[in-house]
Amino acid sequence: MTTTDTTETRTFEADVSRLLHMMVHSVYSDRDVFLRELISNAADACEKLRYEAIARPELLGDDPRPRITVSADPEGRRLAVEDNGIGMSRDEMAEALGTIARSGTRAFMERAQSGRTGEDAQLIGQFGVGFYSAFMVADRVDVLSRQAGGDEAWRWSSDGKGSFDIGPATLDEAPRRGTRVVLHLMEDAASYAEPYRLEQLVKSQSGHVPVPIALVEKPGAEARDIADGTALWVRPKREIKPEDYTDFYRGLAGQYDEPAATIHFRAEGRHEYSVLAFVPGSRPFDLFDQDRKGRMKLYVRRVFITDDADLLPRYLRFVRGLVDSADLPLNVSREMIQESPLLAAIRKGVTNRVLGDIAKLADGDADAYARVWDNFGIVLKEGLYEDYERREQLLKLARFRSTASGEGLRGFADYVSAMKEGQKAIFFMAGDDRDRLKASPQLEGFKARGIEVLLLTDPVDSFWTSVAPEFEGKPFRSVTQGAPDLSDIPLLDGSAKPDAKTSPEIAAFLAFVKTTLGDAVSDVRPSDRLTESAVCLVAPENAPDRQFERLLDAAGRLDKAAKPVLEINPRHERVAALARLGEADLGFRQDVAHLLYDEARVLDGDRPLDARAFSERLARLIVRGVPDATS
Repeated sequence: MTTTDTTETRTFEADVSRLLHMMVHSVYSDRDVFLRELISNAADACEKLRYEAIARPELLGDDPRPRITVSADPEGRRLAVEDNGIGMSRDEMAEALGTIARSGTRAFMERAQSGRTGEDAQLIGQFGVGFYSAFMVADRVDVLSRQAGGDEAWRWSSDGKGSFDIGPATLDEAPRRGTRVVLHLMEDAASYAEPYRLEQLVKSQSGHVPVPIALVEKPGAEARDIADGTALWVRPKREIKPEDYTDFYRGLAGQYDEPAATIHFRAEGRHEYSVLAFVPGSRPFDLFDQDRKGRMKLYVRRVFITDDADLLPRYLRFVRGLVDSADLPLNVSREMIQESPLLAAIRKGVTNRVLGDIAKLADGDADAYARVWDNFGIVLKEGLYEDYERREQLLKLARFRSTASGEGLRGFADYVSAMKEGQKAIFFMAGDDRDRLKASPQLEGFKARGIEVLLLTDPVDSFWTSVAPEFEGKPFRSVTQGAPDLSDIPLLDGSAKPDAKTSPEIAAFLAFVKTTLGDAVSDVRPSDRLTESAVCLVAPENAPDRQFERLLDAAGRLDKAAKPVLEINPRHERVAALARLGEADLGFRQDVAHLLYDEARVLDGDRPLDARAFSERLARLIVRGVPDATS
C-alpha cells in the first residue's frame, strides 16, 4: 500500500496545545465567533471555485450553484459546516490545517499572554487562526474534503492537543465536492447544536456573505434556506442598516471592532463598478507588513477574482473592502489585471473617493478622525512621500502634535492660521521621542517668540519633509538645519531683540573653538535660537536634517555624514566667562572647546565623540575647580 493510501499522524507546526489553551481560556471573550470563521472559510472556498470554473467549467459538474449548509445534531452533540466549493487535496489539507497562525504565531502568543483583554475579540482575524477557534467549543474536529475535479477524498482529524491525523476518506462519507467540517461539541457547548441558536448566529454574523446558507435542523431533515447570499454591496444604501455594514465588515476583514468609516458607492458612466470599503476602528495586525500590500478584493459581476489587484495605493493598505466591476471580462487573468487600463481608472476613482470620504470625516467629526489618524496616520504619511499627484490632498488630512498642541492634534491649516508676524516657514523638528524633542535646546528661540514647531516622531516624517516643498506657499523648514533667521520675529516678553553684533571677545573665542575642533565641525557660529542653553548642533544649510541623516546612516544609505555646525549662545554667562579668559591657560581652553562640543552632542541625543577623552577632560575640569584637589 502506498503512503497516500494510509493514515499518518503529524504534529502541528506550532506549539498548538499551548496556543489553543490560551485561545480557549485567555483570548476569547465570546465563543460565538467560531461559526463566523467556519462560514467565512466556506464562502471563500465557494468563491475560489467560481473563479476557477471560469476557465474550467467542468469543475462545477451538475452542481453549479454555490451553497453552504449548516447541519445540527442536538442528540449526537455534533455540528457540521459544509460547502460545495473548491475542496482540498491531501497536501493542501496538511498545509492549510496543519500550520497554525503561519505569519504570526509568536506575536499571537506574546500578545495573548499580555492579558490585554480589551483586544480579545480582534485577535482571530489579526493572526490568521480562525479555523482553530472551533476548538473553543469542540473536543474533536473532523474535516472531510474532496477537491473539485478530483476522485479522492481525505479526512483530517484532531483533538487540538498537539497532533492531527490525515488519511483517505470513503467516498460515501465525504462531500461530492468541497469540504465538511464536523465539530464534536464539548458538553458545555451543546447549545451550539440547537437549530434556533444556529439560525440566530448565522443571521446576525454571516447573513451577508455572498453565498446562500441553509440549515438542516436534525439528521435526515430537509435543508432550509436562512440566508439568501445576496451581496450587500449591490443593495441600495437606504435598505442597509449600520449593523448590517458592521457584520459584513467583520466577516470580510476578519476583525471584530467597529469600522471607523464606511464607504459605499456605485460608479456609473464610462466605467461601472460598486465599492464597499471600510476604515477599521483599530490597527490590523499586518499594517506594517514589509510587502505593504492592500487588502481590497476584486469581483467581476459578483464572482471573486483576486485579493491581489492593488486597487488602492500602498499607503491606504489599512482599508478593507471590495470592488465589483461590471466591465472587466470574467476570464481576466491575475497577470493581466495589473496591466489593465480599466483597472487603472477604477483604482484612481476608488482612491479619490476613499480619500474624499476620509476628508469628510476629518471635517465633520474631529474626535473620530483623531482616532483614525492615531491608528493610520503613520501609513497615510507614506503617501506624502510617494503620491505626488495627491500630496496636497494628503497634506490637508495630515495631523501632528506640536509645541502648541499639548496632547491634541494640529493640521497644517491650523498651523498657518496661527503663524507669527514675520514668520515665513512651517517649522518642524524630527526625532524618535516627543519628550526629548520638546526639551531640545534648538527650540528655545522659537519658544521665546511663541513660534509653533511641529514635533515629528515617525521615521517616515524625515522622508516626506525632504520632498514636500510647501503648504499653501509656506515652505517646510527643519529647526535643526541651517540658520532659522528669527531676527524679524519679536520676543514674547517684549524685550529688545538680541544684538546681532558679536563682541570681539566672543568672536575670538568662537574662532578658537573652531580651530580647536578642526574637522569635527563645519563651522562654529553665534546663535540667535538659543536663550537658555550654551550650545547646540545643527545641520549645515544644504545638508540633510539631523534626524534624516541618522536614518540614512542606520539604513546604510549615507556615503558620508555632513559635519555639523556648532552654535554657541553668546549671551550665556558661561560662554561670556570663558571668552574673558583670553589667551591664558591654553590646555584648559582646549578642554573647554571639546567639552562644549560633547555637551551639544549629548543634548542632541548622541554620545560624546570620544568617551575616554571626554572622561579625561571632565576629570581635569573637576580637579581645576576643587581647591587642593592635587595635594
